[in-house]
Amino acid sequence: MKLFFRLTLFVVLIHMGLFCSSLYGAEKQRVFQRIISLYPAHTENLTALGLQQELIGIAASDTFPETILSKQRFSHRDNAEKFIAADPDLVLIRPMILHAAPKLLDQLKGAGITVISLQPRTMEEMFDYWMELGRLSGKDAAAEQMVAEFKDELATLEKEMEALPIEERPGVYFESIHSKMKTFSPASIAAFVLEQAGGRNIATDAQARRNTNIAAYGKERILSHASEIDIFLAQQGRMNRVTTEQIAAEPGFQAIKAVREGKIFLVDEQLVSRPTQRILLGINEIREILYPKHKKF
Repeated sequence: MKLFFRLTLFVVLIHMGLFCSSLYGAEKQRVFQRIISLYPAHTENLTALGLQQELIGIAASDTFPETILSKQRFSHRDNAEKFIAADPDLVLIRPMILHAAPKLLDQLKGAGITVISLQPRTMEEMFDYWMELGRLSGKDAAAEQMVAEFKDELATLEKEMEALPIEERPGVYFESIHSKMKTFSPASIAAFVLEQAGGRNIATDAQARRNTNIAAYGKERILSHASEIDIFLAQQGRMNRVTTEQIAAEPGFQAIKAVREGKIFLVDEQLVSRPTQRILLGINEIREILYPKHKKF
C-alpha cells in the first residue's frame, strides 16, 4: 500500500460521485476487465501484460503494437455517449486530459465509469506505474515479472559502461522540442536513457516545466555549451517534428561543435520518452549513435 502512496503519478479516481486523490477505499480490491486507454503508453503496457482481450478501446494516436490497432479508437475530444456505449469499467488517461476535458470526465463519473490518470516522470515511478497497471487489471505477477526482466536487462547495459569514466563520454545536448528550444529535465526518463546509453548530458542544470519531463533551456544557454556538445541529439515524433536539416540551419547553431561536424542525430520519441519496455531499445539505439564502432569498455 505504501508503494502506491509514494507515487507522484497524479493519480485520480472518479467513480460514483467520488473525486479522490487515492485509488483505495471502495475500489481497493476491484479488478477491471473492460478498459479503454487514452494514452499510448497505457496501451502498450497493458498489451505487454497480456490484456489484449480486456483492452476494448485505444487512443486515436496509438500506433503500437500492431496486434491491437484494429480496436475501436477514442479521444478526449469524443462525446461521453461514445464511451458509455462501449460499456467500459475503466478509462485510463494521463494528467493532460484532466485539464483538457473536465466536462467529459464529469460525465463519465456520472455514468458510474472509473477514470484513472497515470503518468510517471522518472524511472522509479515507471516501475511503480507498471505495478499499478498490474494491480488494476489483476496481472500483479505479470507486472512483477515485467519489472524484474527490465531491471535485469538494464543491469547488463549498465555493466557494459562501467569501465568508461563519465568525463570521457561524449557531451550530448538532448532536444525535446526544437521550436521552443527545450530539453529534458535531468530526472526525466529521457535523460536517464541518454545516460545509460553512455552520453554525458550537458543540460544538467535544466529545470522541469510544470512537473513534466520537459525543461526550457533556450538558445543562449545551448550556445554557452557550444564547444562541449559532441553530439546534438533530438527526439523526433509528434512532440518534435524536426529534421537534421532544420537543426543545422538554426541561426547561431553553426557555433555548436556537433553541428559543424555534422553530428546531429534523431531518435524516435517513443523509444526515449514513453514509459514502456521499449526504453531498452532507445538506450541501445543511442549507444550505437554515440559509439558507432561498438567499442567494448
